[in-house]
Amino acid sequence: MFFTRSFSYQSSLTREDLKRRLIGKHVKIHNLDFEVMEDEEALSIIPHAEQEESIKTLPITWVRFNENGGKTNVMIKSEMRKFDQGVPQLVMIACAIIFIVTGVLYYANEMLFTYILGGLGLAIFITFWVRMQNGYFDYVRKVRTYVKSKEAMA
Repeated sequence: MFFTRSFSYQSSLTREDLKRRLIGKHVKIHNLDFEVMEDEEALSIIPHAEQEESIKTLPITWVRFNENGGKTNVMIKSEMRKFDQGVPQLVMIACAIIFIVTGVLYYANEMLFTYILGGLGLAIFITFWVRMQNGYFDYVRKVRTYVKSKEAMA
């Protein structure tokens, strides 16, 4: 998927110590509450957007731990919520179709339409990507920073 992000790092703390530092905690990102809950094999960080009136694309993050010889490998994976995926996927598909049609027009030697359609597709994609960087991907970065900061706590 285009919007899935993974990150891993080594920690000197044990799996149980890391879990103890994270489970049940809340983190506020852009005035939105994220809660850390224990799942079967991982921790999940889920946004509480029930009272949110504006439309936001939010991640669900899983944190998995693997102990390896005194060190713990922490794997963080963020994915878009299922019901938030529709519009971003449609925008990516629309941009892909626009770029394909632009390529066909280029080979058909329709330069005016090629430049107009190519510029429109590029403008849509850049606007979309900047909004995703300031929204969804910012949530992903801040959740990852929060998880990593819990390791440094005494």
